[in-house]
Amino acid sequence: MNFFTHFGKYLLMLKGMFTKTDNVSMFWKEYMKQCYDIGIGSLPIVVIISFFLGAVMTVQTAAQLVNPLIPLSTIGIIVRDGMILEFAPTFLCIVLAGVVGSKIASELGNMRTTEQIDALEIVGINSKNYLILPKILGSFTMVPMLVGISAVIGVWGGYLVGGWTGSVPNELFIDGIRSDLNTDYISIAFYKSFIFAFIISTVPAYFGYYVKGGALEIGKAGTQSVVVSCILILIADYIVATLAL
Repeated sequence: MNFFTHFGKYLLMLKGMFTKTDNVSMFWKEYMKQCYDIGIGSLPIVVIISFFLGAVMTVQTAAQLVNPLIPLSTIGIIVRDGMILEFAPTFLCIVLAGVVGSKIASELGNMRTTEQIDALEIVGINSKNYLILPKILGSFTMVPMLVGISAVIGVWGGYLVGGWTGSVPNELFIDGIRSDLNTDYISIAFYKSFIFAFIISTVPAYFGYYVKGGALEIGKAGTQSVVVSCILILIADYIVATLAL
């Protein structure tokens, strides 16, 4: 199928989600399950990656900052702004596209190949509303929270490693963090997180929902969803950065 066919089916899938929920308690239970899977399930890898991102930024920036006229507090500014603007929202969401996106695609793909989705449709349940919409709402709820946690952990990791390695004294790093914070950067980071959350949840859902075949096709759908999600995240990142900065 060509691009326009996929895009049309994708829009029709999104349109099909927005109907009246048949069972509110069942929908709420599924929504809470997705919040737990996306948020709590991804938290360990978010903490590990964010800590070492901040650590690497601190060490590498300190290694390149050889001009004595530039104060060491600049390292704190670079780590803070880098984590808030780019690494926390963009790099983290690319990782989540692999962790969360592949899970969504494989889950829906397995339900499609085992005819569970067909069974839901037969008994009168809107499968798009019940299966896909909670995943999107769960992503909207948890991904911005994970981005905020990632930014804090990244700056904290830079602070700790900077002191441990002697790259930058802790008091100078803190001075850099407190210096000239542009609150618009925080708003941009959360705008990105909502856009990326939509991509992370809807693209894998599309590939999984319309998969055809068996286990091999489910694996291919998961791979395709991750690749397409990462490309769209990078494109969206460029567009938001161009418009907002």
